[in-house]
Amino acid sequence: MDYFLTDEEKTLKEKARQITEKLVLPVRDKLDEKAEFPTEIVKEMGRQGLLKIFVPREYGGSGAKVMDMCIACEEVARICAGVATAYAANALGSGPIIYFADEDQKKKYLPRIATGELFCAFGLTEAQAGSDVANIQTTARKEGDSHILNGVKQFISSGSIADVYVVLASTDKSRGARGISAFIVEKGMPGFSFGKEENKLGIRASTTTELVFEDCRVPKENLMGKEGRGFLYTMRNFDHSRPGVGAIALGIAQGAYEAALDFAYKNKLLENQCIQKKIADLAIEIEAARALIYAVARMIDSGAKNFSKESSFAKVFPSDVAMRVTTYAIELLGPYGILKEYNVEKMLRDAKITQIYEGTNEIQRAVIALELIREMGMKSRQGKEQ
Repeated sequence: MDYFLTDEEKTLKEKARQITEKLVLPVRDKLDEKAEFPTEIVKEMGRQGLLKIFVPREYGGSGAKVMDMCIACEEVARICAGVATAYAANALGSGPIIYFADEDQKKKYLPRIATGELFCAFGLTEAQAGSDVANIQTTARKEGDSHILNGVKQFISSGSIADVYVVLASTDKSRGARGISAFIVEKGMPGFSFGKEENKLGIRASTTTELVFEDCRVPKENLMGKEGRGFLYTMRNFDHSRPGVGAIALGIAQGAYEAALDFAYKNKLLENQCIQKKIADLAIEIEAARALIYAVARMIDSGAKNFSKESSFAKVFPSDVAMRVTTYAIELLGPYGILKEYNVEKMLRDAKITQIYEGTNEIQRAVIALELIREMGMKSRQGKEQ
């Protein structure tokens, strides 16, 4: 379908595809098997301008458009979702700096993130605070001209790889979610180290590590935004990033679909009407997912104020589609589907995480339902006023 991409978007799409097919495809199996972070590949993406799309123009980027992020993530994930996650983690980590940091912080970090000189990560999740963000146990207490951080973050994408981290910590536990603040922490700060590196089912090229803070001293100027606003910053950051997760899921689905269609065509399976129907249904779902993601991305880039519901749409539906497509791809290939050389088993493993990270699909459905209820309440009040 023609989504009326601009010339710049078409160029980005083609560049992302060429870079991925040239650099990622030859080493995809090795990266997955060894759970190896693609450092040089991501740095080359930076040299080629693919990291600039996350950053505003005034800080050396190319606009920080969600649409650009979705286009690039889809193309990279079509070949390898692990590399796509390693790449996109920079967008998730730098998002709060872009939206909520002060001018000095933006000038200090964003130009170097745009070039790939600095990798960025987002330090939120803990053992007891995944979907329940308000239950963060990491603390930050004031001491002189610094904050002292203590706690452990878990399941952090690019955890031991990044150079700069946006870390959420409680500055006032009595206030719950309103007592959470955000800090910019640099690798090498005293008291900041790394713990367990996870051995995962999928997206294995994306390193996932614990962040450990033991009396980590963070200068006061590294408090990001206002104290106590970290929870709000997190929710808004996820609203911007979830279409990118949907795009990674879409890329997985597209890659698996292409593999299944190629196998079916070469083995004359498309003569079977049942297989024809299934192939057609999956094509419809993939195109519907793409249309939804692009529509939500355009909405966000237009300057919309509230898009939590739509952002959740763009994460839930494509990730569910990715699971259906990859599952059927394996079934269609039969015994070949479970062989690593055909890669659809990898795509199935990668697809599952898209239903889980950056807010499980169950949580997203709760977000959508609450927004729908809120909208109904507003309509009811407006009706009574009229």
